[in-house]
Amino acid sequence: MVSLQGSDLTGMAASGDRVIETVTPGSFDPVQHYYTRVLNAAIHPLVNFFLRLPLKRLVSRYCHLNPRVDPGVLEEILHYSPRFFRWAGADLLHVTTSAGNRRMVVIETNSSPSGQKSMPLFAEHQEQGGYRFLIDRVFAPALKAARAPAGALAVIYDKNYMEASGYAAAMADYFDEQVYLVPFFQDDHNRYARVENRILGINMGNDWIPLRAAFRYVTQKPWNRLPHGLRTFMLNPVICCLAGGRNKMVAAIAYDLFNSEIAGSGLQIKTPETVREVSKAEVPLLVKKFGGFAVVKIPYSNAGQGVFTVTSPVELEAFMQREFHYDRFIVQSLIGNYQWSSEGAHGKYYHVGTVPDRNNHIYVADLRMMVGATPNGYAPVAVYARRAAKPLADNIVEGGDSWSMLGTNLSVKLAEDKWDSDTSRLLLMDRRDFNRLGIGLDELLEAFVQTVMASVAIDKMACNLVTKKGSFRYKLFSSLNDDKAFISEIIRNDHKANE
Repeated sequence: MVSLQGSDLTGMAASGDRVIETVTPGSFDPVQHYYTRVLNAAIHPLVNFFLRLPLKRLVSRYCHLNPRVDPGVLEEILHYSPRFFRWAGADLLHVTTSAGNRRMVVIETNSSPSGQKSMPLFAEHQEQGGYRFLIDRVFAPALKAARAPAGALAVIYDKNYMEASGYAAAMADYFDEQVYLVPFFQDDHNRYARVENRILGINMGNDWIPLRAAFRYVTQKPWNRLPHGLRTFMLNPVICCLAGGRNKMVAAIAYDLFNSEIAGSGLQIKTPETVREVSKAEVPLLVKKFGGFAVVKIPYSNAGQGVFTVTSPVELEAFMQREFHYDRFIVQSLIGNYQWSSEGAHGKYYHVGTVPDRNNHIYVADLRMMVGATPNGYAPVAVYARRAAKPLADNIVEGGDSWSMLGTNLSVKLAEDKWDSDTSRLLLMDRRDFNRLGIGLDELLEAFVQTVMASVAIDKMACNLVTKKGSFRYKLFSSLNDDKAFISEIIRNDHKANE
C-alpha cells in the first residue's frame, strides 16, 4: 500500500493500493511530491523573475510590445474574479508563420492541471513551493468567502497521486488540521466517496464524514461522479469541466464568445482553426479542407488520449476504422513543420520547436502554464514543458507515425485508471532545460496572458450555464454540445445525486 511518510493511515482498504489516508500537519516531504530531477534543480533566473513580476509591470511590458492592446482591458482581465474556475492550466505551442510572426497558441485548458511535481522551487527555503501558494492564495480565500457546510477537508483524486498528496499535506499545514486523501475512481461506485443532499461525504468504515471543502484532482469523466451544485466547496467544481476545462467542444465556443466580447481591445485568445460538432463521417471532408493535414479530437478526453494527428491517407483510414463511445468530434488545423502544416483561414502556422541538439534535431515542445485567481488578481503558479518523442522531420513520410513527432503529453495509459509518465521528455524551468526551449520572458508573458484569457472565457461560459438559482441549464448546454452519449452521462449522474 502506498502511504505518505509521516501520515496516519485510516479508512477502508480496497483492491490494489487504494485507501483513504489521513494526512496530518507537518507531514509534507519533498521527496514524496516532486520528481527526483526537480529536487536538485535550480530555477532559471529569468523564470524566477517572471514569477515575481507584478501585474502592473506585466501589463506595461505587454502593451509596449503590443501597442494596439488596450491596457485597461488587459488589467481588467488579469484582475477578473472568477465565480467557478479559480485554478487552471493551459497547454500552449510556440509557433510562427513564414513571415516570422511568432505566437503562443492555446491547444487546450485543463481544470485539474498537473505541474507542481515538475516545478523547481522559486525560493529554496519554501519547500512546499506552488503547493502551498495555491492553497494559501487561491483555495483558502475562496473557501472563506463560500457558504460551505460544516465538515472536514479532503483532496479527492483519480490520477497523479504525487501531486494530490502534496496538496493534502500543504492543506493540512495551512489549516492546521487533518486532511483526508480520498481515491475517487470511476469504478469505485461510492466505495470511498458519495454525494448526499448535495454534500460530498467520505466513507470511514463505520461512518460517513461530510466535507466542507475538497480539492479536486479527479480528471477522468468527473461528471459521472460529481454533479453540479454541490454545497461542499470544491476547487474546481465540475461545472468548470463541462464549460470547457475538460470539454474541448464547449471550450471552443467559450473562446469565440470571449474574443467577440473583447473585440477592438487588441487582445485575442489564439487557437488553431477549429470546427465543432463533427460527426465521424464528416472527418474526411474536413481533413481535405485543411489540405490533408488535421487533428481530430474526442472533446472530453485528456492526458493525450483521444487525439489523432492526420497527415496521410493511412492515418485517416486508421482513424475511420476505430469505434468510439461518443458521437461528436472537433477537427482542428494541424501545426507541423512548414512543409506539412494545415493551410487555414489565417494562413499557416508551424512549430518553432526546441533549439537544435548536438545531432541538429529540432523537437516539438509545448508549454504548460498553471495559473490561480488570487484576491489580488491572477498569478502564475507553475510552468513546465514537454517535448515529442521523435524529432520534427522536414517532410512527412507516407504512412509514418506523425504522433511521435507531434504528441508531447507525458502520460502513458497502462490500463483503465492506471497511468505512468514518460519523464525522459520533461523539460524543467531550470538553468539547463529552459535554454533548450528557445523562449524568453516575452513568450512567458504571452503564455500567461493567453492562459488567463482562456480561463476567464471558460468561467464566463460556466456562469452562462447556470441559472440565477444555481441550476444547470440542460437545454442551453445541449444546444452547445449536441452529443447524446455525453449528455446522458451528465443527466444520469445528476439523477443519482438527487435520489
